[in-house]
Amino acid sequence: MHFDLTSVHWIYLAFIVLIILFMVFKRDTTIICITGIFLIALAATGSLTASISSIFTSFIYAITELLSIILVISIIVSMSKSLMETGINDVMIYPFTKLIKSPTLAYWIIGIVMLVISLFFWPSPAVALVGAVLLPVALRAGLPALGVAVSMNLFGHGIALSGDYIIQGAPKLVADGAGIPLSDVIHASIPLVIIMGAVTTSTAFFLLKRDMKKGTLPSGKTVESSKKNELYNPHLLSVSYRRFFAILIPILFALDIAAMVVFNLQGGDATALVGGTSILILLLITAAGHKKKALEKTTKYIIEGLQFGFKVFGPVIPIAAFFYLGDAGFQSIIGDYLPKTSQGIVNDLGGALANVVPLSKEIGAITSTIGGVITGLDGSGFSGLSLNGSIAALFGHAIGSGVATLAALGQITAIWVGGGTPSPTENNSYVSTN
Repeated sequence: MHFDLTSVHWIYLAFIVLIILFMVFKRDTTIICITGIFLIALAATGSLTASISSIFTSFIYAITELLSIILVISIIVSMSKSLMETGINDVMIYPFTKLIKSPTLAYWIIGIVMLVISLFFWPSPAVALVGAVLLPVALRAGLPALGVAVSMNLFGHGIALSGDYIIQGAPKLVADGAGIPLSDVIHASIPLVIIMGAVTTSTAFFLLKRDMKKGTLPSGKTVESSKKNELYNPHLLSVSYRRFFAILIPILFALDIAAMVVFNLQGGDATALVGGTSILILLLITAAGHKKKALEKTTKYIIEGLQFGFKVFGPVIPIAAFFYLGDAGFQSIIGDYLPKTSQGIVNDLGGALANVVPLSKEIGAITSTIGGVITGLDGSGFSGLSLNGSIAALFGHAIGSGVATLAALGQITAIWVGGGTPSPTENNSYVSTN
């Protein structure tokens, strides 16, 4: 099949290469993405004013597409703040402290608790929710502080964030970049997440036990921990109220999961359900804890959550705006300026590549993996997900199959590298607990 490649296609391809190069050198790509949007629009329309307008329009389009994810994460962070200030988080986590009797139990119990909470609360708030209570207990059981950090990072920032099956922010970005349904990416990622999680957590546990046995890693019993919840105000809620909410909150989120399964809720519907539940929990907690000041405190929590959400997704918006041009976003942002035979910039490039270079599934898998590693090098696991989706679409269409699998592979490698599991970086928003 013949593909008509225009200057728009070549400019798009050139800027993909530039974005990858800048990410390799750990430089910000915002200016590159904006320049790419402008030049693509200029080549397509031939109008300077329309090209300048397209920059703003692309940002609006990207924010509109991502707004549900930004909002639900912001709301969950707001709710997490209220849990910490009222001490409900301590009550929720406390039962697990009774199970931690040895370094081995500490490692796996903390990891599993972190995994479950991160699926609903996102890893950053979960670090504060879990760490404040379980870190001192783990240290007394003999697990080194490094072991606690490894367990929380691998299960939270690794397994939970790379799958992101409840909030579905990561798979949405990749699916949009690849131009495929969200459900395809989620289903394709399940075996990959399981294999990646099993290998990394088991290997890390083996290495921790080896170093503890050799004595190169001191036992947690020799370390005094001063970690505590600095936000907690004991005067806000009584013990009975804290216990009530500690039971109610897991029940409500369990009902959310049941509703997702029974009514087959995915994507925006699932996100809306989790977000609405989080808002209701926030309102109930502030009403019970702050009483007359509940109105003002609710607003304060929401503002803090929104600040966190847009801080995390601020670098993502320009990149997503550029890669939305590769698929359905082109017509909405710039207009109907591609050839009538075009199936989208990425699909056209993939088809043309298949006609020129012999490709295989192995090459596609290796390329998606390398692309995920490169885009994660800047310390933000989410910023390059749209690019990973675009690369998956490019090679998947060239090969003739496997777009969803390649997209999921790029998603997982990008988040494991950029989400904070190898080593946290200064600009890594996913490691910060505030």
